[in-house]
Amino acid sequence: MSNLLSRYADAIFWMARYVERAEDLARVLDVTETFSRDSRGGQNWRSILELYDDVPAFFREYGEASAAAVIRFYTLDDRNTASILSNLGMARSNARTLRPLISTEMWTQLNIFYNRLRALGPQEIAEPRLARFCSMIKEGCQTHTGITEGTFYRDEGWCFYQLGKQLERADQTTRLLDSKYHNVLPSPEDVGSQVDVSRWNALLRSAAGYHAFRKIHPRGMTPGDVAGFMLFHEGFPRSVAACVDEVGERLTQLRSAYNIPGATAAMGRLDDLRTLLDTDIDGVIAFGLHEYLDRVQQYLNALSIEIGRDLLGHAPVSTSAT
Repeated sequence: MSNLLSRYADAIFWMARYVERAEDLARVLDVTETFSRDSRGGQNWRSILELYDDVPAFFREYGEASAAAVIRFYTLDDRNTASILSNLGMARSNARTLRPLISTEMWTQLNIFYNRLRALGPQEIAEPRLARFCSMIKEGCQTHTGITEGTFYRDEGWCFYQLGKQLERADQTTRLLDSKYHNVLPSPEDVGSQVDVSRWNALLRSAAGYHAFRKIHPRGMTPGDVAGFMLFHEGFPRSVAACVDEVGERLTQLRSAYNIPGATAAMGRLDDLRTLLDTDIDGVIAFGLHEYLDRVQQYLNALSIEIGRDLLGHAPVSTSAT
């Protein structure tokens, strides 16, 4: 792959990741706002910082992990490179670089979406309006996905777009599931209670998975059912297993249909990840859900690093998932 093509491939890969990351961050904020409507609300907002390993970065700018401060940090704070505003700004910047390769509609929608976001004031993200803000972000990101699906030319660039989107989606699904662990880990007597079930219900809805879940489980809802569905069900497009399968197909396509060399180490990492996913929810719970999700995130990160090195021209980086 030429250096020029590597640069474009990298921009496509990360444009997809930034948009997916912004959408899923909105989902995590939305579900946390739902969970925070209890006596543990203050603890819930700090848990997002722990979920994304952002505690030091947050406290460099803010003195207290209040709801208002954490929401500001992850939505419109342009000093935070992980905020929704920053992610969509970077996606727009990549789209500008890619204008010769992407459709006019893709560029126009991202440009308008980002400028609309920049124009919002603090009152638009205040906690009573957070759900509306998150809906706006999800709608804008899904519009980008739909326009891309309908207009992006199907060549190597499409494969790199799908690689970025699916890797990010798998990672964010584990974080969304982990947010339940951090936010509402109940006392033993709360397990299976109506409150506990309603929170799992909210988690499923935040992942747009409630109706799909009900096709598999028409009645009842247990934590194991929900976690197993979001991790392993191949028919649910946001499950980790479905995303990993899509990554495998795109890597194979890049090698076979487009004769792009490399990806040997990435395919090895993918096999490791598939082995980790080759279990059932009972085995995951016995291992520890939080610990298992953390392990999956490490493997996804290692796979992303190998793709960056083998296919996108990144410098070698040591990985911890072995």
